[in-house]
Amino acid sequence: VIGARTVRVAQMEYQDWRPIDRIALFIGRVTMVMIISMTLVMLYEVFLRYVLEQPTLWANELTLWIAGFVFLCSGLYAMQQRCHIRIFLLYDAVPRWMQRTFDVISTLLLVIFAFFLVYGSFHQVFVIKFYKWEMFGTAFDPPIPATVQPMILIIITLVAAQAVVELADRVGRVAQQQGEFAEGRHVLGGERTVAAHQAREGHVE
Repeated sequence: VIGARTVRVAQMEYQDWRPIDRIALFIGRVTMVMIISMTLVMLYEVFLRYVLEQPTLWANELTLWIAGFVFLCSGLYAMQQRCHIRIFLLYDAVPRWMQRTFDVISTLLLVIFAFFLVYGSFHQVFVIKFYKWEMFGTAFDPPIPATVQPMILIIITLVAAQAVVELADRVGRVAQQQGEFAEGRHVLGGERTVAAHQAREGHVE
């Protein structure tokens, strides 16, 4: 909680963020630390295996464990940063109102997918896997199924919520741009009216 409240946006990150984005930003910071930790574990295993010829029983499973969390958490961070790969071939060819329709449809499909995934897997994941603390079944035997599978449902829920936030942000931006455009046209029309009135007065004189 403290980390989410105190997280700051770096210069290379998406700048137009909202307070609710702090969750994704904090998870992104944790993911960066996990990547460093995973790298250190791999380097340690390489040193023991090929230099001292004393490989560990836990390094491979621990790397898989951390990598699973990195893969999941980085997806939420990428969603918040708007850096997912998107194909704009059809999106850019349609008018603005159709683009907003595509945004609503894609967000709605994502929310529906997240809902049914959580609804259909909740008992299997949280009761069978997490509550019974299912292990991985190796020599190290970490609780990968008991931790990674619940994290999948948690992350997909946060991704769906982040998608709704982004949709609201895009709709707000469009409304703001339309308001600024209408205001600009109003000001320009007023200036033209004043100029025409001045021109008529100069013609009369």
